[in-house]
Amino acid sequence: MKINRLKAKNYSIIIGKNSITSLASEVKKHCPKCKKIAVIIDKKIPKKFLTKLKKNLKKYKIFIFFITSSEKIKNLDQTNLLVNKLLKLNFNRSDLIIALGGGIIGDMTGFVASIFKRGINFINLPSTLLSQVDSCIGGKTGVNSKYGKNLIGSFYNPKVVISDIELLKSLPKREIICGYAEILKHAIINDKTFFKFLKKNTKNIIMLENKILNKSILKSCKIKLNFTEKDFKEKNLRMKLNFGHTFAHALEIQNRYSNNLNHGEAVLIGMLIAIKISRFKNICTPKTLDEVENLYEKFSLIKNLRKHLKKNEILKSIKFMKNDKKKDDERISFILINNIGKTTAPGKFKYKINQVENFIKKLF
Repeated sequence: MKINRLKAKNYSIIIGKNSITSLASEVKKHCPKCKKIAVIIDKKIPKKFLTKLKKNLKKYKIFIFFITSSEKIKNLDQTNLLVNKLLKLNFNRSDLIIALGGGIIGDMTGFVASIFKRGINFINLPSTLLSQVDSCIGGKTGVNSKYGKNLIGSFYNPKVVISDIELLKSLPKREIICGYAEILKHAIINDKTFFKFLKKNTKNIIMLENKILNKSILKSCKIKLNFTEKDFKEKNLRMKLNFGHTFAHALEIQNRYSNNLNHGEAVLIGMLIAIKISRFKNICTPKTLDEVENLYEKFSLIKNLRKHLKKNEILKSIKFMKNDKKKDDERISFILINNIGKTTAPGKFKYKINQVENFIKKLF
């Protein structure tokens, strides 16, 4: 199968089956003075991938740090622990940190890399569909606070991202749908043709059909890069990628980052709420809402999540929007939908908490 290389301004994204075999040459190319490599890895990663990685990097001194991946450990305490381990092992800026895991591992490892001696080499090996199509792109790193998700962080690009789709074969269907949520988001906010493609091919993506999967990951990455390259520090255009996430993050906090609701599931719910508000405010047509709802229904995307779409559940979560990092006044800024492929401009629609509560009371 073809391995694709997508070029960003400051790094490349390599996508394909067994693309992990390019790791050694990428390390040599981007980190020529590297002697030590710290691999921060999700405990759930199958052993064969770690064996393959070690074999690829046999010329280097490797240190493996296993992490039980969960939003609950994505915090400053865990960051401090990792930084101190690297200091104790006398890592230098010319050395390298590799993240091998999903978005949680990638976000936290990237943040560690950005603050360690003001910046150490970083390579991301995303292992989930969500991280391969979304969180590995754009240089956002960060950890959570008790006040909200990803409120402590930095913008820091990796040297390279290697997305090996073989890693996805070990994931449960729930995790695949979680990643699919971000693929769908990219289509809804930017590309009507891609949305039509998803209407036909969603089942193939969820079933990890190689050719369709590769094409979907590549297209999704291109869409996200289109936003992040133009607005790296998220001052305007990039905020469109927040579509559905204002409600999603609030629901995740409401559920205490538990396994009841993972990030992608929260995004699926958040997008649906945002489109319902768009329809309620007459920003989009009934047809736009129907198209999205029909796709959700056809592929049972939120079949087991209906309890999170209940009025009281959503109302309880709204208070957590107060600390949204994209908020610059007392109102919450929402990205809403004009039609499939086109969102409203960032900052155009801002509402106070009580207004958002009123929307939900009338909609649910």
